[in-house]
Amino acid sequence: MGEALPAKQAEAPALAPLPVALARGIADLFPAGRDPDPDQRLEARLAESARQGRPLRVKLGIDPTGSDIHLGHSLLFRKLRAFQNAGHTAVLIIGDFTARIGDPTGKSSTRVQLDAAAVEANAATYLAQLGQGQPPERALLDFETPGRLEVRRNSEWLTGLDLPQVIELLGISTVGQMLAKEDFANRYGSGTPISLHEFLYPLLQGYDSVAVQADLELGGTDQKFNVAMGRDMQRHFGQRPQFGLLLPILPGLDGVQKMSKSLGNTVGLLEDPLSMYSKLEKVPDAVVEDYLTLLTDLDPATLPAEPRERQKAMALQITADRHGAVAAAAAQADAARLVAGGASGTTAEAEVPEASLAGLAFPLKAFYLLSALQVCASSSEGRRQIQGGGVKLDGEKLSDPNQEFSSPQELAGKVLQLGRKTFRRLVA
Repeated sequence: MGEALPAKQAEAPALAPLPVALARGIADLFPAGRDPDPDQRLEARLAESARQGRPLRVKLGIDPTGSDIHLGHSLLFRKLRAFQNAGHTAVLIIGDFTARIGDPTGKSSTRVQLDAAAVEANAATYLAQLGQGQPPERALLDFETPGRLEVRRNSEWLTGLDLPQVIELLGISTVGQMLAKEDFANRYGSGTPISLHEFLYPLLQGYDSVAVQADLELGGTDQKFNVAMGRDMQRHFGQRPQFGLLLPILPGLDGVQKMSKSLGNTVGLLEDPLSMYSKLEKVPDAVVEDYLTLLTDLDPATLPAEPRERQKAMALQITADRHGAVAAAAAQADAARLVAGGASGTTAEAEVPEASLAGLAFPLKAFYLLSALQVCASSSEGRRQIQGGGVKLDGEKLSDPNQEFSSPQELAGKVLQLGRKTFRRLVA
């Protein structure tokens, strides 16, 4: 009698890939095991969620250290909305406690600490920009559908930590682990001071995951250390570790550096349709595909191959998502009319954001007008822009920064244009 053949090993059940809306634009997902263990593979955790009828708890923490949200921030909120639309619970954590420490990620020096009142004021503006009080179809996040959103402030659990609990958190990590964080390593290597309270930031952000029992945390690729710390914290406190889903850092309007208000290369969520469309229509070709993938739901394969048409489709869709299709189409038409300027006739028909001349002391010079209306950051920048040929008034190029305007009536009704992205209709 021959030797018995070994029993055939059962193959691990095949799992469907992540739905397109959830997978789109992902830069990193961890852990990303190959087996069907729901603690090692997000597809398995999603399948388990569906079987049990238990929505995943998807965490996104934001520290309201400023007052404006721009498109670079919106990537994470768009992904959070995709999980909401798939039936899961978005847990938006307002870092009102951690904002007072300041995230050291990407910083070359210790951040200035904010007081509680400033943080709360910023938090209110953030929620308004995300769509609080708006219908879901117009909002970045769904604030209305029951069970789809929890808004929490981490002061709820962090304010009450006593010294023994803080010492326990500190015992979960080591100095070596902290100095492995790129920002700390660079500062330590260059001799730039690192305050001890900054080491607390990733620990407290990680503890947020414990407090809300997160299944998944969203972050930018620069947040991997902090998201991984959440997994360590959950293991320490006996919870199932969360998954980390990271998105790229969005390039700014210059196409090179990350979108950042301090670099002046942003598109704000509150910008008017014309400004938004005009800026997006002029982004460098190299980043158009990134913007299409990360900021729209358009299928790039269905768009025209011609780069200029893809760019316009991207700009139109992003503007429509924020302001509606009618306003976006009007902005596109107005942008074409204004850029053409005098060649096509008048700018009177275009809907352009207004800038009031009230309160300005006349007579005034052209370079000062630009800074007084906050079209340029300073008078010297206004002078440079005019000298560089980048400023027009009703389609006619201004060539002399010292050109003097005698009264508001001389300017009222005219459109001031800086480059091909910024337009203001002057009103007396």
